[in-house]
This record gives sequence, structure tokens and C-alpha cells, in this order.
Amino acid sequence: MSASRATPPARSAKHTSSRAPARASRAAKQASAAQPTQSTPQAAVQADHSDHHEPADARRPSSTEAAYRELRRRIIESELTPGTQLLEQELALLLGFSRTPIREAAVRLQSEGLVRIVPRRGIRIVPVSLSDIRHIYEVLISLESTAAALLAERADVDLTPLDDACAQMTDALARGDMLAWAEADEVFHETLVTLGGNARLVRLVMNCRDQVHRVRRLTQRVKPHPQPAKSIEEHRAIVAAIRGGDAARASGLYRAHRERGWRDQTNVLTQFGIQQA
Repeated sequence: MSASRATPPARSAKHTSSRAPARASRAAKQASAAQPTQSTPQAAVQADHSDHHEPADARRPSSTEAAYRELRRRIIESELTPGTQLLEQELALLLGFSRTPIREAAVRLQSEGLVRIVPRRGIRIVPVSLSDIRHIYEVLISLESTAAALLAERADVDLTPLDDACAQMTDALARGDMLAWAEADEVFHETLVTLGGNARLVRLVMNCRDQVHRVRRLTQRVKPHPQPAKSIEEHRAIVAAIRGGDAARASGLYRAHRERGWRDQTNVLTQFGIQQA
């Protein structure tokens, strides 16, 4: 009697059907991966949206960064005047942050020379020093007068933005709006440096500009600009020299203009006893 070969049990329909979709799904994924990706406007929009599904908090500045920016802004705008000394807790309440971000922001600002951390006594806004102002202006004048010369050598640059800034200064002066006048004045100087076309020079100038802005805001609180009409006149003369391609004249006029501004600010600081050595 021959032994009969055992027949394996048939797979249940349920077991077979459960694997088929899985195999089909894997095959579909492999086929999709093998095909080149089509670049369509719709696909680009979808990809753009998918890239922005990160949490909103990831795109916001950290509390330390936000505290740094706000504290720095108040110092530069002279809302926190030189010589002011506050405890960490007082600054935290004033700015709406906890003490840790304030402490970390203060360390960063101390490295920039804007505050001094006094152990057990808080944070002190570094006073304005006439010698420091002189040093900043010496660097700034040298850089900006170079930018004016560079711009005079670039015949292809449209100088309309400089004309517009002068017009805005004239209009603001006619209205008696000295804040708008000062803002247009700063636009003039920043635009001139930018149009010069030297990116490294622009960055160096901007490093000095905040300190100059701080001094200007401080002096404006006690006395408006002493010669606003003369500044507009000097600006127009600088633009004329640049437009005429006279690099030496443009540089010289710019240097004289900035040196006069430095003397005017120094006189105000001395007159009202704002400066501190």
C-alpha cells in the first residue's frame, strides 16, 4: 500500500485577500518612485505648502532674540537714556519678557558696547562718550566719503532716489516735521552708500550707523537739528558733484558735510551736559 502525499492545506480566502492589496500598494510605490517627477505649477504650489507645515513657533524668533532686538531698539532710539541702570527684573517687566532672555540679551549687548552688566546691581546703559562719538565719526566719514567717490565714478547709476530724499527733506522742513526730516536725511545717506556698489563697505557703514543714530535721537530730544536747510543744500551739492562724475569733489563735500554734523551734535551734547567721559 503506497503512502499518499500529504496535500498542504489551502490558504483561506481571507488570508490571500489581505496580502494582495499590500503587494499592490508596494508595487505602486515602486512604480511611482521610478517615474521622473513632473514639475508643474500645481506640484510647485503643493511642495511649497508642504515645506511650510513646520510649527509656527519654528519661524518666530526665540524669546532671547526678541528680547535682544527690543532692548537694542530702545537703546538706539534713546528710549532708554545713557546712564540708566535697571535690575534684570525691572527690565523684564518693562519689556514683557522673563529674566533669562533679558540676561542673555544683555550679555550680547555688552559685547556690542551698549550696556554694562554690573554684578548684583543690574544692567547699565553705557553713557555717551564724546571721544567714542569722535572715533565713530572718523570711521564713518572715511567710509562714506569713499562711497561718494565710488558713486561718482559709476555713470550708469540712477540718482533719482537721492533727489527724492532731498525733496522729502524739503517737504518735511516746510511742514515743520523734524522727525520726518531726520528720517529722510538718514535715507539719503544710506541710499548714497548703497548705490556706491561696494557691499563690504555698506556692511561696515551700517555697523557705525546705529551708534550715530543713537546720538542723533538723543540730541533731538533736547534740541532739533540746528541747520536743517543747510543740510539739504549740502546734499544737493553732493548729488550734483556725483552726477558730474567729479569723484574728488563729491568725496570732499561729503566729508565736510559729515564733519559739520559731528560738530553740531557735539556742541549740543556739551551744551546740555548729556555727554559722559
